[in-house]
Amino acid sequence: MIQSTKKWVVEQPDEDLIKQLQSGLNISSLAAKILSARGYSSSEQAKTIINMDESNLHDPYLLNGMKEAVERIEEALNSGEKILIYGDYDADGITSTTVMMNVLLDLGADVEYCIPNRFTHGYGPHEELFREAHKNGVQLIITVDNGISGIEPVRVAKELGMDVIVTDHHEAGEVLPPADVIIHPRVPEGHYPFGELAGVGVAFKLAHALYGEVPDHLFEFAAIGTIADLVPLAGENRYIVQQGLKQLKSSSNPWVRALCDVTSVKQQEIDEEAIGFYFAPRLNAIGRLGDADPGVAFLMSENDGDAATGAKLLNQKNVERKEIVSTITDQAIEMIENDPAISNSLVLVLAKEGWNAGVIGIVASRLVEKYYRPTIVLSLDPVKGTAKGSGRSIEGFHLYNELAKNREILPHFGGHPMAAGMTFAAEHVDELRSRLHQQASKCLTDEMLTPKLSIDVPVEISEATVEAIEEIKQLGPFGTGFAKPNYALQNVQVRSMRKIGAGENHLKLELEDAHGFIDAIAFSKGYLYDEITYGVNLSFVGDLQINEWQGKKKAQLMISDVKTNEWQLYDYRGKNQVQKWVHSLPKECSIIAFQHSTKECFEGQMANEIHLITNEDNISNLSANILLLDLPKSAHTLEKLISKNKPERVYAVFYTPESKYFNGMPTREHFGWYYGFLKKRPNFNLQKHIQQLAQHIGLNGEVIKFMTNVFFELGFVTIENGLTTVNNNVPKRSLSEASVYQQRAEQIELEQQLLYAPYIELKQWFKERMKEYNYS
Repeated sequence: MIQSTKKWVVEQPDEDLIKQLQSGLNISSLAAKILSARGYSSSEQAKTIINMDESNLHDPYLLNGMKEAVERIEEALNSGEKILIYGDYDADGITSTTVMMNVLLDLGADVEYCIPNRFTHGYGPHEELFREAHKNGVQLIITVDNGISGIEPVRVAKELGMDVIVTDHHEAGEVLPPADVIIHPRVPEGHYPFGELAGVGVAFKLAHALYGEVPDHLFEFAAIGTIADLVPLAGENRYIVQQGLKQLKSSSNPWVRALCDVTSVKQQEIDEEAIGFYFAPRLNAIGRLGDADPGVAFLMSENDGDAATGAKLLNQKNVERKEIVSTITDQAIEMIENDPAISNSLVLVLAKEGWNAGVIGIVASRLVEKYYRPTIVLSLDPVKGTAKGSGRSIEGFHLYNELAKNREILPHFGGHPMAAGMTFAAEHVDELRSRLHQQASKCLTDEMLTPKLSIDVPVEISEATVEAIEEIKQLGPFGTGFAKPNYALQNVQVRSMRKIGAGENHLKLELEDAHGFIDAIAFSKGYLYDEITYGVNLSFVGDLQINEWQGKKKAQLMISDVKTNEWQLYDYRGKNQVQKWVHSLPKECSIIAFQHSTKECFEGQMANEIHLITNEDNISNLSANILLLDLPKSAHTLEKLISKNKPERVYAVFYTPESKYFNGMPTREHFGWYYGFLKKRPNFNLQKHIQQLAQHIGLNGEVIKFMTNVFFELGFVTIENGLTTVNNNVPKRSLSEASVYQQRAEQIELEQQLLYAPYIELKQWFKERMKEYNYS
């Protein structure tokens, strides 16, 4: 067996619906399965995302306050007032700020921007920065991607005589800030037809209203911020991202080319994954480690030199961010592994002085991925006596609600079911861990603590064509609310496999079923080479991609997980040098020897103890994985071992220093000649003349000794002081009556069946004896 890293939940598609979508939309079965899995139950419904156009953009004036906001901004433009764009330090905030700077500069505004420092000012409106803006002559503040919770700073701004327009998309509280205008897709609730805009989406709508037409040149900024902020890719968001990706692929903006250069992304191949995995992390990194202002400056670069400098800075910060995340993650894992108070808790709560508060949310996500438990990572400030951090959760543990049960020790927290941020007294860290553990024990079952992998698109190899995969790209973008599918190839076999990479830590395979085959790559899974055997039905999960080499395109599966419920046979016969295969054995493996001499031979070469099985009474308490060092004296012994232990993996070495099968069984003619030879030579010294006799008769010396033992057991000869003499007048007896003869015959048959049989016949021998056991 091969256990999957997660519990697979495979959803079977409605075949009738698949056929309906195929015929109604003229698409492949693969594309139809994806649409069905995403909840589209008719061709007409699916067309709403396949054929999107500008009609998917709502009138910006449907947003409450838009008319008043435009009028106030136009008033500022006409009177030359100084305007401040107040942004946020993540990718959504940086792109939101860039959008507003572009439109206001285009309209001739006296405008500047300000982004709070994560460490100095924290998130959202900050009174000190607003007072500074007033000193600098600012008369109008426009917040982007923040402001809805900045009640007190906005009040201060108003008292100072500045007007404030809040544009935001975060959750609004019961009390709203006293701004002149609030533009928010969910405030008031239900007023605007699409409530899931990112911060940059709201800024884009304001830009649309100010320009009086759709600002096509701003789609690329809006796409990046929308993808980075993980809002649902539906409705307006989907259209914004689709248009933004088109713009980015052909953009002449120097920052686009510079960002492609430092990330090694081909501009014409920019997609949602390039933004999510390469562009957005670099924009986020700048604000995680310090001032985010350079992020806006980069996106507003007007020449290649400035763009290249900015891209290098963002890239450098991202490298630093990765190193910091890696260091903190390693320290956190060490704490978990060595502190029972932490490791035994259903909710991991870790705290340490000096941890960078800007990246600990990423660390929390890494730990959830590794341990699959709700996790809170905190940075301790010994001067203030506070713990500040982020939490990430799993399905079934509503993090915000569970934190809310501890308000008396959590004065400042916020978030949603799967993520939260908090600041509280450091002295309450252990108490919070204890409380959350108790809360989790009431709502998290063992089943819920098992990581699951939802597989919504099971496919056949014949469906995974280049044309179908290219068609799937047209269904994009994939992301939040329209998840990229996990594909499953079930019950396929390995046609070929080999390790690749400098360290041979990757695996390249060909997978096949009755209808065809497909290439597959398993990065960082080179260890599977020692776990996968041929002829076994396996199931693989991964991503379908197109591999293009020298102008030829082929479909391939990028493997993320694999499993099989079948037992497996690993053929190590003839590999008597232990170092060649011992590293391939699983940690839990029972090493079996049937002969004392074999145990002595391999003792000290194996990490695990060698179990000596000399009779059927001590065949028990073995692991699911067994390694057979040699052959038993009887096939029944091995059959009994299989029936008692039902192994999932069998490693066959079958070390045989003296092969009975190779030397063979002497014929009756050989026995007759040898008997006559001994009869003519009383007191024959076999030991002295065995080599000469072996050459004369043409038999191995071991075979001659065997014939002598048969004669001795049947009473045909006596052996005294090494001298062999034939007994006269002994009754006739069949050679097969001798136990030594029977043992050799059985041993030869056993060697023929197990040691010298082709792999497929050896597999069949075990299969026949295991067929009564269900391994699923």
